[in-house]
Formats: sequence, C-alpha cells, structure tokens
Amino acid sequence: MDTLSVLLLNIGNSHTQMAEYCHGRMGPVRQIPTAELTPDMLPAALPVAAASVVPEIRTRFRGRSVFFLENRHAAATGLRLDCVDASTLGADRLANAIELVQRRQLPAMTIDFGTAITLELVDENACFRGGAIAPGRMLMRRALHTGTAQLPSLPIAAAAPRAAGVDTASSMCFGIDRGVLGMVREWLRILNDERPRPCRIIAVGGDAPFFCAELPELIPGGADFTLRGLLAAYRAAL
Repeated sequence: MDTLSVLLLNIGNSHTQMAEYCHGRMGPVRQIPTAELTPDMLPAALPVAAASVVPEIRTRFRGRSVFFLENRHAAATGLRLDCVDASTLGADRLANAIELVQRRQLPAMTIDFGTAITLELVDENACFRGGAIAPGRMLMRRALHTGTAQLPSLPIAAAAPRAAGVDTASSMCFGIDRGVLGMVREWLRILNDERPRPCRIIAVGGDAPFFCAELPELIPGGADFTLRGLLAAYRAAL
C-alpha cells in the first residue's frame, strides 16, 4: 500500500501549480500566481517537494523544510544526464524528463507550453538529449508591445487565425500564432529526422490545448505531468 503523502509544487515564472499526493492518489491541480506564493500557504503537517525555476523562492521559504528538485536527484529515477551539460537545466524541464522515463515508452519528448515553450528529448536509453527553449505566445505579444512604440498589448486567443491580418492587431496574432506553430513543427521535423524511430511527443502546460488542436502528433500529458515527475524524484530520494 502506498502511504506516501506530500504537497507538490511546480513553481514557474508566472504561475505555480500545486497538488497534494496522498496514499496513491493525486489530488486536483490548483494554480496561483507565483508572486502570491508564501510559506504560510504550505500545510505544516505535510512534507513539501518543489520544482522551482525561481531562485528567490528558496529565500522566501527559508525556515521551511522543502525538497527542491536538483540534477543530483535524476540518477535515482533512472534518468541519465551524462549526454548534456545539465548545469543550468531548469527543475521543470528535469521533472518533465523524469516523468518521460517513468512512463517507459522511450524515445519520447515533452513540450511544455507555458510562459516559455520548452522541449525535452529522452532517448531509448533514458538519456536526456537536450531540447529547445523559446518564448511562448503571450511572451511574444509582450515583447512586441514593450519593445515598440505603437504595437498594442493583446491577449492570447484559444484558436489559431486562419487568414492574414487585416489590421495591426490581427497581423500580430497571425504572425505570432502561426509563426510559433511553424517553429514547433520545425523542431519536431529535425529531432525526429535524427532519431532511428519517431518519438512520442507529450504536450503539457497551460497553452497546450492551442497546440494540440493544430498539431495532431501531440499527445496531451495532463495537468499533473510535471508534478508526477517531481513526485518520482521525491520518492526515489526518500
């Protein structure tokens, strides 16, 4: 019987995912702005494990006993990091790669569609082979707005535009949304061309539904994918 209980946190630049894992079951995944995450939100009676890409979080949680996912935890989960320079590997990407190994259907990739779009490739020998990092759709919009004098601030839409823009706003949406789809297609073309057999491609992150609707080769990974990779590392470290 699985008696493990732990609060899992996937702490990103913009948002934090959290869920309680208790006695073999993952609870519902909640999301809050990372800026609002404080130590008093963590239950005192429950262990806490975190995958954080925000260095300031360690200072914020000083005094609380928190398991922070690090590269040194990978080996115990079966993930090899000797094929890359993992010294700057983000904890979220590490958790994603660990979960690919746990699912035992390699080679495989995870593409995490959040503030940034990240790709993690794990080969048939459970070796992390690297991947890609690029700005997500909202970050691209912000860059155009803040980096120019007249381009507007725009929200992201659920569906990709089907025609060229007829004004500034629709041109921005067409350029960004169709452009980012082309970027991901190019990643997949190159990475699958260099593999002896095609990879399974798991899509996760808040913006994953947009990409899954346009790229049929993507397999939805669920809201708790990264948290499950963190859970596997935490369990292996006990």
